[in-house]
Amino acid sequence: MDRLIEAATGYPTAVLSALLLVVLVYWLLALVGWVDFESSGIDVELQADGDPGELSTLAGYVVALGLNGVPFSVVASLLVLVAWTISCLAGEWLMPWVPTMVLQLLVGTGVLLVSVALAIFITARLIRPLRGLFVTHQAVGNASFIGQPCTILSLKVDQRSGYAQVAQRGANIQISVWTPDANRLTKGDVTRILDYDEASGRYLVEAQP
Repeated sequence: MDRLIEAATGYPTAVLSALLLVVLVYWLLALVGWVDFESSGIDVELQADGDPGELSTLAGYVVALGLNGVPFSVVASLLVLVAWTISCLAGEWLMPWVPTMVLQLLVGTGVLLVSVALAIFITARLIRPLRGLFVTHQAVGNASFIGQPCTILSLKVDQRSGYAQVAQRGANIQISVWTPDANRLTKGDVTRILDYDEASGRYLVEAQP
């Protein structure tokens, strides 16, 4: 136990120990609800004062390393934990064999870099099965129906009332429709959606040619 404590508080593991302490505090705050750890993943957004080229390059590295698809807090926590574990083991079993202070600094720096590199590799594989837990689905917007065909459900469609259904993958969606030409559409007719009125929540439709 003494060797473990010495390794965790000595160079280079002390650097990662400080980061691990930050991670532990963060998750304690998340546990009590003071911070929100969830996000759609590691998203690099373009800020008003940001360089699009640099940000796109950073995003490319994130994807290339396989660190995308889960919240950044999860990725950062795993990176720190894995790197700390590797560095701590190296500090416990390797560093005591290094004789001089200068060599300890050089070897310790190498251990730190190798620990981080291995942590990236291991973390990328650890988060792979977790990506399915953080998939977000965009809701279908009303305007997305414009241009699609729909089938009339009501006996008639006029300027005041009418119902139809839009075929979607998995289930059909029923919508309110209207047309300026009364009595031209009836149940079973296939029409095309032309526009959506947000005020009334209805779609303008016309008969298919």
